[in-house]
Amino acid sequence: MSKLHGRLPRTLLLLLLLTGLPLTGLALTGCSNEGEAAEANNEEKSGETKKKKGEEDEDGEKKEEELPPVEVVSLAHGPIEAVLRFSTNLEAESEVQVFSQAARQITSLKVEEGDLVRKGQVLVRLQDEEQRSELARIESQLEKARREYKRQENLFAQELVSEQAINDATYEVEQLELALGDAKRNLGYTEVLAPIAGTITGRHVNIGDHITVNQHLFDLVDFDSIVARVYVPEKELVRLGVGLPARLYSASIGGDARTGEVIRVAPIVDPKSGTVKVTVGIPRSQELLPGMYVEVELVTDTRDNALLVPKRAVIYDQNQAFLYRLEGSDDDLTAERLRVGILLEDREHIMPSEDSDVAAGDRIVVAGQAGLKDGAKVRLAGQKRPSEDVDGEEADAGADEEEEETGEVAAEVEAS
Repeated sequence: MSKLHGRLPRTLLLLLLLTGLPLTGLALTGCSNEGEAAEANNEEKSGETKKKKGEEDEDGEKKEEELPPVEVVSLAHGPIEAVLRFSTNLEAESEVQVFSQAARQITSLKVEEGDLVRKGQVLVRLQDEEQRSELARIESQLEKARREYKRQENLFAQELVSEQAINDATYEVEQLELALGDAKRNLGYTEVLAPIAGTITGRHVNIGDHITVNQHLFDLVDFDSIVARVYVPEKELVRLGVGLPARLYSASIGGDARTGEVIRVAPIVDPKSGTVKVTVGIPRSQELLPGMYVEVELVTDTRDNALLVPKRAVIYDQNQAFLYRLEGSDDDLTAERLRVGILLEDREHIMPSEDSDVAAGDRIVVAGQAGLKDGAKVRLAGQKRPSEDVDGEEADAGADEEEEETGEVAAEVEAS
């Protein structure tokens, strides 16, 4: 009540005391007006405070937006391989198509697709009665001619026949011997033989078919001769050689690598493409088949303790490689742009050249480097912004102040 009396004008108090009027209603009215005024004043102050804080927050956010977040890794040593990568389809060097050499009817098929055969094995038999009869007839005539030749030879020795007689007998034997060879060859054509050892991969005829000369009968592949042929740029020629290890990947048989090695390097460079043909030999029993699409890696160099830089940290500008290294403390970070030479590289890392200014332990940006400039200020991704702490403290202080003012007004009203 004393506070309230202090707020009312002295003249009004004296008049009220002299007239004896009750002060309760007036006091309440005064309290009500005073409370409303205080609330309006507090709201105005609060609005100004919030507006001021909002402006400060905007300025702080703009300032923070100028610090792009980046992700970094620390460089370390590890093993790395230099590889050359190519794509190609597998081929079988020993792959033949078997054709007929005579026009006959097929009487017997000896093999099916997938069968392993040896060189000279019978694949199919053709009708051969006519050829056998012809062979037997010529053999009989030849036997007779040989007996006649011996008889003429004996008579010539006794000077009972002329030299012409012995010459005629000799000629007859020679002609029949040639005919015998032809008959045997024609009979041989009734059996189709495997020209190489391998696997039957295709059969194109059936029993009873009447085939013609040079008709395609079988496909035969030697799976021990599967190779991958790749074409390497001539600038890599110094890194190539027979015996170079290779790895092959095929999506159709899983992601595991199959092994191979370089068995031939062409002695010339193709002037049109500027490449060298390299043949990679593949051991059998690796589930690789002719015609498969494969990725080939030629391992040209290996290092067991190289400085490893993630490939995702490297950016390219006009055929030059760069990366960003962080300098300074976590509260004041600067991204320094460095040019880096690439000595070796694999699928995930590069090995920088000796003149590159990087070392183990350096913090290298691997995400967020797009658009960065040399010397740009950055912050670590996931790091709490300093403005967030300041804003939080100011918000708490403002809330406490507003709560205190509101409490005072409420207390005055209640006391009134």
